[in-house]
Formats: sequence, structure tokens, C-alpha cells
Amino acid sequence: MKKLFTFVVVAFSLFACSQTETNKEQVAALPPVPEPLEEAKRFFSPLPVLAESKDNPLTPQKVALGKSLFYDTRLSKDGKNSCNSCHNLENFGVDGEATSEGDAGKRGDRNSPTVLNAAFHSTQFWDGRAKDVEEQAGGPILNPAEMAVPTEAFLVKRLREVPEYRKLFAEAFPEDRQPISYANIRRSIAAFERTLTTPCRFDRYLEGDVNALSAEEKAGLKLYIETGCVQCHAGPMLGGMMLQKFGIFADYRSELKGVKDDPGRMQVTKDSTDKDVFKVPALRNIAMTGPYFHNGSVKDLDEAVRVMAKVQLNKDLTPEQRQSIITFLGALTGEVPVSAKQ
Repeated sequence: MKKLFTFVVVAFSLFACSQTETNKEQVAALPPVPEPLEEAKRFFSPLPVLAESKDNPLTPQKVALGKSLFYDTRLSKDGKNSCNSCHNLENFGVDGEATSEGDAGKRGDRNSPTVLNAAFHSTQFWDGRAKDVEEQAGGPILNPAEMAVPTEAFLVKRLREVPEYRKLFAEAFPEDRQPISYANIRRSIAAFERTLTTPCRFDRYLEGDVNALSAEEKAGLKLYIETGCVQCHAGPMLGGMMLQKFGIFADYRSELKGVKDDPGRMQVTKDSTDKDVFKVPALRNIAMTGPYFHNGSVKDLDEAVRVMAKVQLNKDLTPEQRQSIITFLGALTGEVPVSAKQ
């Protein structure tokens, strides 16, 4: 009886080992889970190190001057606001408000987007009215609802009275007979902003490090592509390179209850076909830069994804699908350069 039991045990063990080996062979024969890297490369590219400009070459002196100006409240009429007030570099380049409070205490009509990586965008402002960050840098300073400086000459005179700025402008623009000018103020701030790049794990992934993203993030990436988000949010910025109607399949106001009407780019062009047209936001650091949309009306990223899928793609995403996409978007969070902070 004992011999029979031993035989059964040995036979079962051999059978189990045989089954284990068979299972291993079956698993090995299964096709591997598709790696989305090559598909991702069709739509995206890694973030460049700097946003270079032929018309505004970067120099250490110009960047240092631009940093000083970016944080200086003397660039607002009553000294209450700096560029950093609305584009806080300790908070991923935003103030976290739906709309920002200006120097006079009044709020604007549109959300202040992040300044991070903005120099790569094809246009500036929600309505695309500025061609680059050099042109953009001069706008808020003179805007009555923002920094409220009355004239260019007013600010130039103020800065010429500051010994430190006389020195910094002379170092940054050594060939100019009068270095402190409004054009050079714009160039300096823009030069600083051109260094505000935030590479992230997604860049390492696009460069070939397949372990830079988790399996969940890769699943979210695949769903992001399959859903159609790449129609507008592609390229190195995942957006920021085109103007688009907000509300292709439905009026966005039907989803964002109680929002004020905003004509979008039509306010600039006076062309009725530009109604509700806005610059497509870039999605880098998007998990950290709410609230969302041109009016800052949505605080929750899940709700923002839901609205975009509905009004732009005519798709009703499930909560699980939205969460998967959000998981991928989290991989787009980089770090603000330490050198840019005060």
C-alpha cells in the first residue's frame, strides 16, 4: 500500500511538472502586450531643452535680467503685481484661480495659463493675438485689468531710475546706446520664459526608455490616442500649436452651466467664423495647472476630460476611461527649473 501511495505521489508530481512546463510554453507562445512607443512617436516628440529664438538670442545676462523683471512688482502701476503673481513658478506657472486679480483689484475675463513651456507655442493668449512670448510679455503690463501701467514711457522712466537695472540692462544689451527700452523689457522677460521648460517621464519614454511609464500610464496613452485626443493635443507640447472651435459637436455652454459668453478669437478678427475659437491648450503639467478652459470654470481634471470628449469628439467616456487618460496625463508633469525660482 505504501509503495502504491509513493507511486501515485511521484506520478502526480511528474504530471504537475509536465503541466507546469506546458503552461510555460503556452505563456511563452502568447503574443506580447503591444508596446505603444512606436505609435506614440507618430504623434509626439520629446521636449527640446530650450525654446530658442533667432530674433531674440538667449544670453545669461539677458535671462538674468528677465528673471529679475519677471518677479518685480514695479512692473505694475501700483506695485501690487508681478508676472509671477499670475504665473507663479512655485505653483507650476499658474495662480490656481479661475481668473486673476489685477493691480487695481479687478479680475480679468480669462484664465491665466501656465507660462511653463509657453515659448514653444505657435501663438500666445487664448485668442492667439500675440505671435510669440516677446510680443506677449508687453501686453499684460499695459492692460488696465492686469498690471495697469499707463504707457510704455511710464515704465521705462521708472526702471531708468533704478541703479541695479541700469547695470543689468547695460550688461544684457551692451550694443544699445540706451539699453533700457520697452522693447528690451519684452525681450528680457521673454528670454527668461524661453528657459522655463519642464521635461518629464514621457520624454524619456519617447526617447526609448520603455520603463519610464507604468503599465497603467501606457494603457492611458493608448486610450488617449484611440479616443482622438491627438487630433488637437499632439506634438511636443501635446497642444499649443493651433486654434480650434471650442464646441464642435455641442455648445460648450450647455456643459459648463452659468459661464459668461466669450467670443474667443472673433474679438480680435471681428470675423463671425472665429466665434468660440480659442488656442488649444498644451497638456504638459496639466494635472497641476487647473482650473481649466479659457474661463477657468472647471476645477476638476476628470470633469475637464469629460467635457472635452463630449463637445469636441462627441464621445461619452466612462469614469474608468477618463481615469485611465488622467493616469497618462500625470506622466506629463515635469519640474520647474530650480534656477528659475526666487
